[in-house]
Amino acid sequence: MKIEQDRVVRFHYSVAEAGKDAIENSKEAGQPISILFGRGQIIPGLEKAMEGHEAGDSFKAAVTAAEAYGERRDGLTQRIPKKHFGVQRLVAGMQVVLNTNHGPRAVVIEKVGMSVVDVDLNHPMAGKDLEFDIEIVDVREATEEELAHGHVHGEGGHEH
Repeated sequence: MKIEQDRVVRFHYSVAEAGKDAIENSKEAGQPISILFGRGQIIPGLEKAMEGHEAGDSFKAAVTAAEAYGERRDGLTQRIPKKHFGVQRLVAGMQVVLNTNHGPRAVVIEKVGMSVVDVDLNHPMAGKDLEFDIEIVDVREATEEELAHGHVHGEGGHEH
């Protein structure tokens, strides 16, 4: 069965900045990733590269910054009260996840003051071309419930 719109895809991946060592690998986490294909649950360039593949396929995909996390945008810094970071020790260059009105967001600490923290709101991978190694574990039709909810249920997916 080929990967296409609204099918459930389970896959392993490793990702690296172009020409560098892998920075993330799903096999280390032990579980393949499960997505409802065509619903924007992964970056656009990776989704395009996966379309038409099937279970058992292994391939490499080069994804430009524009098709990944976008280009870096200057001036996307914000000053946030230190209390929003809890008790963790903050250091410039550190990546943290902030809970915002729009859900969790990865940010990079730029400067730590006495009561405020300056953060870069660009995604930490913005402006970077990425290279993926993909292994498709399986592809199946989504259930009516998964389609209605917009996400995968069961193994590797969402539990209700």
